[in-house]
Amino acid sequence: GERIGFYYHIKLEPGFFFQYSTAEKICTYLSDRISVAYPVAKTQDDGDVGGIAGNMSADDIAIIGLSGRYPKAGNIDAFWEYLKNGVDCITEIPEDRWDYRDTRYTRQSRWGGFIDGVDCFDPLFFNISPSEAETMDPQERLFLETAWHTIEDAGYSRQSLQQAFGGKVGVFVGVMYGEYQLFRDNDDADVPFLFYGSIANRVSYVFDFHGPSMAVDTLCSSSLTALHQAVASVRRGECAAAIVGGVNLSLHPNKYRLHAQLAMSSSDGRCRSFGAGGDGFVPGEGVGAVLIKPARQAVNDGDHIYAVIKATAINHDGKTYGYTVPNPNAQADMILSALAEAGIAPQAVSYVEAHGTGTALGDPVEITGLSKAFGRTTDAVQYCALGSVKSNIGHLEAAAGIAGLTKILLQMKHRQRAPSLHSAQTNPNINFAKSPFYIPQTLEAWPRPRIDGIAHPRQACLSSFGAGGANAHAVIAEYNDAAIADTAGSEPQLVILSAKRQDR
Repeated sequence: GERIGFYYHIKLEPGFFFQYSTAEKICTYLSDRISVAYPVAKTQDDGDVGGIAGNMSADDIAIIGLSGRYPKAGNIDAFWEYLKNGVDCITEIPEDRWDYRDTRYTRQSRWGGFIDGVDCFDPLFFNISPSEAETMDPQERLFLETAWHTIEDAGYSRQSLQQAFGGKVGVFVGVMYGEYQLFRDNDDADVPFLFYGSIANRVSYVFDFHGPSMAVDTLCSSSLTALHQAVASVRRGECAAAIVGGVNLSLHPNKYRLHAQLAMSSSDGRCRSFGAGGDGFVPGEGVGAVLIKPARQAVNDGDHIYAVIKATAINHDGKTYGYTVPNPNAQADMILSALAEAGIAPQAVSYVEAHGTGTALGDPVEITGLSKAFGRTTDAVQYCALGSVKSNIGHLEAAAGIAGLTKILLQMKHRQRAPSLHSAQTNPNINFAKSPFYIPQTLEAWPRPRIDGIAHPRQACLSSFGAGGANAHAVIAEYNDAAIADTAGSEPQLVILSAKRQDR
């Protein structure tokens, strides 16, 4: 303490090392008090936020960071390449998972969307011992890595995020399967530390976050419900920012056995969202996350903004003809509730990322609910594009919502709408010609819609429906281009690079 005080010309109190108990915390304390001013890039003027933000309201939530891994795509850039080129990423079950030919139920459902390297993890990077890492659910390890990448994508480090929000960061994750414990094959093996809550709690622990930290399981609507909870938490002031996402892996044949027993599986390994011949879905793997914060604060802080969350809504189908039978009236009510909260008329929405599992019953019911909601204020037909990422990568179950949100954000970034696969011939039980919707068959430009001669922002709706009737919906709007100020011209700028170790 005396040496630090002498070298940096500061006085440390006697209890300093109890309050700052690690070298990292000591360095952060010192850097906060001993600083050198460097020129940084200008991202905006210090003017009135309302004038800068265009269509932004006080309750809007900005998405400032994005990361994910999806079938065949190790990052979101590769993911976009597959989306825009209309690639079906479904394969047979890899040999390193299990041999489907020797498994009774999975001989008839041998396809899926799989990500690589689910068993790979660098525990020392996160200061986790290798022995502890072996007991961690691979979903927990993957989400921890994705949270790190999401924070980096937002332009923050662990330390700067801590400083910006005082540790008041929440973590919300959707998850519904815990299959890792099924691999324990003898009584001497360590029991896996398998708790859904730990997937979120581990991120909070590693990053020293003090906001709400929770896992959400509403089956297939889990990650979009997690987004709803995160948005509400930020708006209530429980956290100043939040990491929210979902993770889903197929580690054991039990999931496929269940799907076969319930006759949920596609007979030909194709997820025919809204297409003719759809008789089931294909499971998919993936992990994704976003970093969110109040939109006006994001503008003030000069954050890069992917898009703005205008509203979210959740509800339940209630009593239907069967436990897994959807309710179009409940779906319509939820969509209308979200649009009303967002203050957006249905005709101003120009894209819907639908649930679209490719089932004979679910797809027509979903279009019925959407048409009921969108037809409340207009009789216009086929003005809004509709698609489902499940046609590319399968049904990511708990991570379906974050996969759909990622697709929307990438489409907004590139101002293009990707094709939705296996729907050139549409489901004969859906009359798209008399609905507000059409399905893009090729990559197309995404212009801003014009209503009565007035251009509106690109805005999208996102739906996720749980098999048990738990529904979730979100309304997403592009960040107004007029709010983006020109960066600085010729003066010097500071470009920051970082790595875990100096030799990197």
